[in-house]
Order: sequence, then structure tokens, then C-alpha cells
Amino acid sequence: MSFFIEMLLKLFFLLSIIPFLLSEKLQKKYDMKINAQIEYTLFSGPKKVALVGEKFIEETSGMVVSRKNPSWIYVHNDSGGEPELYIIDTLGTYLGTLKIEGVNNRDWEDLAMGPGPIEGENYLYIGDIGDNFGRAEELIIYRIQEPDQLESEMSAKPEIIKLKYPDGPKDSETLLVDPISGDLFVLTKRESKNTLYKAAKDLLLDGNSVDLEKVLQLPITLSVGGDISADGSQVLIKNYWVIYYWTRKEGETLEETLSGKAVLLPYEPEPQGEAIAFEPEGETYFTLSEKKLRINPVLYRYDKTTDGD
Repeated sequence: MSFFIEMLLKLFFLLSIIPFLLSEKLQKKYDMKINAQIEYTLFSGPKKVALVGEKFIEETSGMVVSRKNPSWIYVHNDSGGEPELYIIDTLGTYLGTLKIEGVNNRDWEDLAMGPGPIEGENYLYIGDIGDNFGRAEELIIYRIQEPDQLESEMSAKPEIIKLKYPDGPKDSETLLVDPISGDLFVLTKRESKNTLYKAAKDLLLDGNSVDLEKVLQLPITLSVGGDISADGSQVLIKNYWVIYYWTRKEGETLEETLSGKAVLLPYEPEPQGEAIAFEPEGETYFTLSEKKLRINPVLYRYDKTTDGD
């Protein structure tokens, strides 16, 4: 029995490093092809800000920068983690914990910031949208108002909004909330062309169960995170080795913007990089990986260049 357990542990270890090996191999194999297309005049980077060494921030999956205090970054772990948001600053220093009351972390995969029930207020949207085996009948969105001030230990009772795909369960890791329309979007992960689904703002009510609308297929696979700048004019979506970037024209819907051609931005491949976030003005984006192979994740920063203004 001990031999069997040992073999299982070895198999689990090998499976756990596949994303890291895949991203490294693909990045090297297609280095000339990908880097030839990357637009380096828009954002520079990467800049290594800091190692994030706290033991409780090990499987970072979602990240968003505060709108009330742009020096705060909210992050969370994925499946099986505590139902908590952790707050670090833009230098990577841990500041505090925000506990989400009365819920579980089934498979939290992304975090977004956007409008909500009270006009002019900012809300955090936690996406319990992961589903590795395609079995979940519903996705769950937890929504809380962004805190006014920072404390070392905080808690909040969330609104709970349930979502359902029109065409069966899917695995998703990217959640977007449009700051202009207030609509919510979920982007799937596993297909060769990931699919964008939408829930209209008016349906995002506490206790509601919403049927998602299928709106667009993107020429992207393995999408693991995304964000929209606070003014809605810039959009980021990433997979394990590429960051896609769109600029939005005035009057365009988000789906119209994403149907256009993306630009590839600079990215430092990470052991399992799933988290990405704009700072509110859209002048900087950050990335952060899960901890893999005993390597503490690095907070990377990419700044808009003068040529990109």
C-alpha cells in the first residue's frame, strides 16, 4: 500500500508541473514567432516588484487593484482555499485579510471590480467559476462593496448571484465586469476557441439566478484571467504564455471591442501565471503566479511607455 501511495504522490507531482513545463516549452519553441508580434512600444517590462512569500497566498488565481486606494491589490487563492481576499500593496507587502462570510471557496478563479447596486460605488466581484471536470450546474458570483478603509482583519457578507450556461457546464477562469455598461462577462478556458458569455447588469441582483447569453468566440485558448481599465477603454486577457490587449473605441460594446484584432503585450512567463490586473488609470498592469516547485510567486509590473500615450 505504501508503494501505491508513493506512486500516486509522484504522479500528482508530475501533473502539477505540466502548466509550468508547457508554458516554458511553448515560449521557447515559438519564441521568434510570438515575440515578432509583441508590441513593446505600448508597455515596458517586466519589472520584478517583489517576491510574495506569505504561506497563505500560494495559489493566486484572481487579482484586482483597488479603485479607492490604487496602492492596494486584492488577491485570492483558487479551489479549496479559504473564502478570503488578501490585500497586498503595489510593492508586494501583505496588508490585511477580508473574510467573505458564510460561503465556501469551491473554485474561485478570478476577481473583478465594477459598478453595482449603489451608483458611484465600486464593487468586488468574486468568480466561483472554475469547473475542471465540467460538472457544476451553476456558477456563483459573490459581490461586496469595496471597503472604505484598511484593517488587518475585515469581513463582509456578500450578495450571491448564480449563473448558468445555456449549453452545459464549462470550465472558466476569466471574469470581467464592464465599467461602462455594468454587464458581467465570463470567458471559458478549455476549448480551442474560448467562448464569451454575458449577464446583463439589470439581472445582477442578490439571490438571482441568471441564464448567461453566448455572445462571442475568441481565437484564444486556455484563458486564465483578464481585466478592464476603470474607464473601460482598455482590455486585457491572458493565458499561460501570452497577454492579449484591446483598445476600445467610444460607443463600442465590450463584445464589439473583443471581436477586433488584439495586440500582444510583453509578458514574463510564470510557473502558473493566472492573475492579471490594471491599475485604475490603465497606465500599469500587474501579474502574479501561483506558487509552484517551491518557487515563491513574483509580483511583476508593466508600465505604459511614452510612445504608447
